[in-house]
Amino acid sequence: MATGRTHRPATRSRGIPEATVARLPLYLRALTALSERSVPTVSSEELAAAAGVNSAKLRKDFSYLGSYGTRGVGYDVEYLVYQISRELGLTQDWPVAIVGIGNLGAALANYGGFASRGFRVAALIDADPTMAGTPVAGIAVQHTDDLDRIISENGVSIGVITTPPGAAQQVCDRLVAAGVTSILNFAPTVLSVPDGVDVRKVDLSIELQILAFHEQRKAGEEAAADGRAVVGGDAEEAPPMRATPTGRKGPDGDMPAVMPA
Repeated sequence: MATGRTHRPATRSRGIPEATVARLPLYLRALTALSERSVPTVSSEELAAAAGVNSAKLRKDFSYLGSYGTRGVGYDVEYLVYQISRELGLTQDWPVAIVGIGNLGAALANYGGFASRGFRVAALIDADPTMAGTPVAGIAVQHTDDLDRIISENGVSIGVITTPPGAAQQVCDRLVAAGVTSILNFAPTVLSVPDGVDVRKVDLSIELQILAFHEQRKAGEEAAADGRAVVGGDAEEAPPMRATPTGRKGPDGDMPAVMPA
């Protein structure tokens, strides 16, 4: 079966734009779902719709990978899963340390999707001494006093910060000093890092605020549409107010511009 696999290593040497990198996980998620349903091939239009992008952008993104579909056949699903996984570095094991084992940190530790995507939660770290030794998702929580040793022994290069905002920068500094070069920050604060360290920020409150904006806008549009429906419908319209030189129309006749004392 023709797969349309055309791999050009020279293409990747030019680098992949950040916007494309940000969309690769969306493609991978859609492709993984297709693979689980044993779908052998997919068109650019179908895959773009599943990923929530337009097909022209998808084809451009895949050109950076050196992957081109075959006309009338589409893209080979399994090959694209492998190709994108390799490009994202998911064909190897990435040990991850989570710092801050509150509700969010514990929820992330229990999330089963990390392992299937190439990430292994190697360490859980918290500043609360009463948490030390407590098992979460089968992993004993360790104290922040031992952070440097924990990072070194587990070969951690990706740190996840789920601490309160006031502690996030200090934790970030310690992670970087220990050799961590990539940080996923859930704390609602901006982190300062040196060159060579990548930070991705996840702020749930900001995302909710954006959704609130869209909900408010939709409510306004619906209200405006309802108003237009009443004006343009069959409802009997009230007679227009008659303008008079004495003032405005009142229930008992014209109201004088100035009421007598």
